[in-house]
Amino acid sequence: MVDEIYHGNFRKYLQLLAPGTIFRIGIENVLHANTGGLIVVGDTPEVMNIVSGGFNIDCDFTPSRLYELAKMDGAIITNSDVTKIVAANVQLDPDSHLPSNETGIRHRTAQRVARQTNQLVIAISQRRQVVTLYQGNITFRLRDLPSVLVKANQALQTLEKYRNVLAKEMQRLGGLEFEDMVTVSEVCEVIRRSIKVLSIAEEIENHIAELGVEGRLVKMQLDEMISNIEEEALYIIEDYSKAVDKTPQELMNSMKRAFEEDISDSVFIAKLLSIGTTTSHLDLQVSPRGYRMVQKLPRIPMPIIENLVERFGLLSNILRASIEELDEVEGIGEVRARSIKNGLKRMHEQLLLEFMV
Repeated sequence: MVDEIYHGNFRKYLQLLAPGTIFRIGIENVLHANTGGLIVVGDTPEVMNIVSGGFNIDCDFTPSRLYELAKMDGAIITNSDVTKIVAANVQLDPDSHLPSNETGIRHRTAQRVARQTNQLVIAISQRRQVVTLYQGNITFRLRDLPSVLVKANQALQTLEKYRNVLAKEMQRLGGLEFEDMVTVSEVCEVIRRSIKVLSIAEEIENHIAELGVEGRLVKMQLDEMISNIEEEALYIIEDYSKAVDKTPQELMNSMKRAFEEDISDSVFIAKLLSIGTTTSHLDLQVSPRGYRMVQKLPRIPMPIIENLVERFGLLSNILRASIEELDEVEGIGEVRARSIKNGLKRMHEQLLLEFMV
């Protein structure tokens, strides 16, 4: 059985089962007692329709109650946030035609119930001393704290390497933007690397959910490493996208989904942005609108940036504009126009120096 880290709603279940939570304590009590167990989290109509026998309890959840009830052969049903034990010693009768790659009766039942109801089902193996989570098509083996910490620290090291490469690529893209020498390939490569970094960050977020309170230091390191990365990527998309029917965030979400499915390459990203459809288009020159560079200047609110881009169209035109021309844009004024002109000039000089180093 392969352990996997999943995104989305599954993270809330990892948080429910984080070390130190009353649910995790109850699970570990059952595991150490070597009795095994089957627990369904959620008393939805879909779950209750496949339940028979047993008895209703409707009592507050405590680890000791879970431990005692798990001594019976049947499954235990809790409510969705595991504050109540709804029923115990019940029989589960999922659709036997649903596919399952499990061999044991308990785990096969758990997998089919999860697929049929989309609720979390937990199988505690009496013989193997393993806790397996099922939800929808997800199968996940619960790990001990030291194992998760090792995985989290390894992922942090990987993230740092990718982030450092991305920072250099972002810097290089900035220099090329000031020279108006950007190609489709360079834009797509920076976006692809940004999505890779964000994908690793998502994996670490799941490790943090598993760690519970023990994940605070990992969370602090993660937040420091990925600060502004998604925001920068969204500005790049806004700078170059010609897809009029989708927002930068919608395009980013499409790219993330494609990355998870391993179909996100430069041509795919170019197609989404409507700036290229084949490999030959990757060498075409493109010009940024200027959102990313102008937003780096202090005290320039987004409405003014939007007015500026609407007036001049491209970063190259903003750079060539005189202070008088900048002053004519609504909301800017002479002082702010001078600040924009000088600020972009200093940014260009800084990028050139860093590029030369």
